[in-house]
Amino acid sequence: INIPGTKMFQQALHSLRRTTTRAVLGGAIIIGTAEVFTHLPSQGRSSALYHELADEWIVPGMRRVLNPELAHKVALKLAIFAPTYRPSAKEQRLNVKVRLWGDKEFSNPIGLAAGYDKDGTAISPLLGMGFSFVEIGSVCLQPQPGNPSPRMFRLVEDEGIINRYGFNSMGADVVEAHLKEFRQSLLQGTKEETPWWQRAYDFFWPGSRELLASGMLGINLGKNKTSTTPLDDYQALIHQLGPYADYLVINVSSPNTPGLRDLQSTSSLEGLLAGCQEACRKLERPPPLLVKLAPDLTNDELKDIANVLLKLKIDGIILTNTTTGRPSSLMSLNKSETGGLSGKPLKTRSTECIRLLYQYTQGRIPIIGVGGVQNGHDAYEKLRAGASLVQVYTGMIYEGPGIVSRIRDEVAELMIQNGQRNLQEEVVGMDHEDLYWRKQRMSLAKQDDQIPIFVIDEEQNKNSGEAEVASE
Repeated sequence: INIPGTKMFQQALHSLRRTTTRAVLGGAIIIGTAEVFTHLPSQGRSSALYHELADEWIVPGMRRVLNPELAHKVALKLAIFAPTYRPSAKEQRLNVKVRLWGDKEFSNPIGLAAGYDKDGTAISPLLGMGFSFVEIGSVCLQPQPGNPSPRMFRLVEDEGIINRYGFNSMGADVVEAHLKEFRQSLLQGTKEETPWWQRAYDFFWPGSRELLASGMLGINLGKNKTSTTPLDDYQALIHQLGPYADYLVINVSSPNTPGLRDLQSTSSLEGLLAGCQEACRKLERPPPLLVKLAPDLTNDELKDIANVLLKLKIDGIILTNTTTGRPSSLMSLNKSETGGLSGKPLKTRSTECIRLLYQYTQGRIPIIGVGGVQNGHDAYEKLRAGASLVQVYTGMIYEGPGIVSRIRDEVAELMIQNGQRNLQEEVVGMDHEDLYWRKQRMSLAKQDDQIPIFVIDEEQNKNSGEAEVASE
């Protein structure tokens, strides 16, 4: 039975469905795009939803589908789309800034360790994740491919990584070009000087320029595999890359370059570092010079090295690099692979090295702690042991880029629970009771020096008192 108008009604209903579907899909695309690529309509890439998407879905998916080295390369390429720092209300109630070497102020104690961005290709987006500093490298003077693949292995059951990259590097010239581009992007001033793409970036991610400008850049330096004159390599690298660095690191502890760890012997180390210090002093603005040590040194060797570093007045120590040791607790089938082990299995020894060096140096040399940091408790433990700053690397592979925001929030929560308000004054080195209280007394004395002291004339006070009595 043909009812008049039925066909017209069906056509109108179909048209309405089609229009509604288009509107919904179009709206979803627009809102989704705005959510991912801007600070609107909620918190964009700093939102809890975006963090969960990256950390719970994308990162685990990449681990399942891609081999470790390819996943690493893809992660660097996609870093510009990674979650940005998610502000912590707890952290905002505290002073978590760390000031070192006079004029270097780190906005928070969490940084990215060398090895993640070897050639400085993703500095800006990595700082955008919430790191207060990013350390690139190791950078070699000449380009070199490193060891043959496969050269990176996941120990999923142990939450660790074994790598034997062997200082694969694009070389100092290419890295310098990347650093120059990064530094120039921070110096853009007026709208006329700022390229259109930078202005668009600033509009979509407000505050990002301030975050990048406050971030510190460390450059980790390594010698070429075939080099027979390590000091020449390091001095040339300091001369070429030093002007772009907030601090420099002399890497003598990678287990994947033959003969490199021999430079940690006190006889070799003193001459090497003294030569590097000399090269630094020739720069117009010499950056702080640090040295990175291995966790496989004995306690006595660490003590001897501490004496050398105190003698040289080195600016800082990074503890520790990867280990060639294999704890008996390892469960992964990849545990027998050669190379340096990082991640959770390294945590205890790394923290122990920090505690020992802080004690050996009496807290006089700033320490950057790295090794097995996967949450706020791990970072807090290293800070208490004596680290002024803490770095993350392997934790990012297993926890995703949102790990930075979580660690910062968890450290702040631990500080609040312990009644602490100033990270550098009240947390760093607190496991060393004698040194900790000495630091507290020095801090109080410094504050007293800033308080004006009023000297009261006793005779004048006496006369004033007699006058008051007489008036009564």
